Amino acid sequence: MGALISSCLAALCIAAATAHADVLDFSDAERRQISRHGPWPVAWSPDPSNRVSGQRAAIEFGRELFFEPQLSGPGTVQCSTCHLEIRAWQDGRATGAALGVVDRNTPSILDVRLRRWFGWDGANDSLWSQSARPLLDPREMDASAAHVARLLRTDPELRHSYQKTFGATPGTDDEALLVDVGKALAAFQETLVSSRSPFDDFRDALARNDDSAAARYPLAAQRGLRIFIGRGNCSLCHFGANFTNNEFADVGIPFFIASGKVDPGRHGGIAKLKESRYNLLGPYNDDPARRTATGTRYVETQHRNFGEFRVPSLRNVARTAPYMHNGRLATLRDVVKHYSEIDVDRLHADGERILKPLHLNEREVDDLVAFLESLTENTSAVETK
Repeated sequence: MGALISSCLAALCIAAATAHADVLDFSDAERRQISRHGPWPVAWSPDPSNRVSGQRAAIEFGRELFFEPQLSGPGTVQCSTCHLEIRAWQDGRATGAALGVVDRNTPSILDVRLRRWFGWDGANDSLWSQSARPLLDPREMDASAAHVARLLRTDPELRHSYQKTFGATPGTDDEALLVDVGKALAAFQETLVSSRSPFDDFRDALARNDDSAAARYPLAAQRGLRIFIGRGNCSLCHFGANFTNNEFADVGIPFFIASGKVDPGRHGGIAKLKESRYNLLGPYNDDPARRTATGTRYVETQHRNFGEFRVPSLRNVARTAPYMHNGRLATLRDVVKHYSEIDVDRLHADGERILKPLHLNEREVDDLVAFLESLTENTSAVETK
């Protein structure tokens, strides 16, 4: 009987070892780092600078405006021209194209509510000011405050939706009406939230010490995750539940647009932000305490800001090719190889000292790509407030 019991115990140990064989031996320190990339989704809270943030009428009005071509000057393009739901709310182009071709890649607006700065250069400090910006760009929607205001006053359906949202008929101040359109558009975009990914299930399984559930996460992705939080040091900039520090960096991507023309990136964005009437220090912030305006009040240009661009979230990154501020890199593999062989001499002398060539082998490149792909949901979700 004793021999039988010993045999059974040995079989159970072998079975247990087999069940856990598909989970890497992450150290306690690694598990803590992994845990910091969650939980997901992040709790929702209204934007204090936008008085209609989270309100159902504003969300419905914003959705109506998002798909309204009459907002554009010629009446032929709409916000969804460049932000297509089927493409994770971007357009799949190297650089955006509406009425004309712009200089930068169209970012996804999934999880946009979690950003601190908006645009690749951070020229806007609120989602509502960023939402109004394309309306005024001749290459995008080529409208004006007067055009937008006239549409709200004369179109019966839009006029009704405006009144339902803001509690009054459109007034006589064209600029204020343009801002209100931006705030309704922002209310809609705040509801565009990505669903959970395979990584989130793995992260949560590790947190509760459920190795059986964690073992469903592919080994290649686990190995890529270990590079991401360890040797690659990727999580220094891509940290937290949304995999971004919401700041800016020079990562060695050329910022030349054409011969003799460069994109100044964050350096130019700060200048635009400071000059804008629509920033959070201006008259259209609905929060009298200006609680969200601290960054705008104190940010100043530095030499290192030239050629810096926003650190994007990595959620759904497999669905948002091509990559970088100018769409220069076509695939995730191209991105990983860029960082693997990065030219440190190209970086600012006072800039990204954290970046260094990783010299990844082919399997390590595959593993890191597998991890990045695991940050992608199966489908996107639209939250209803």
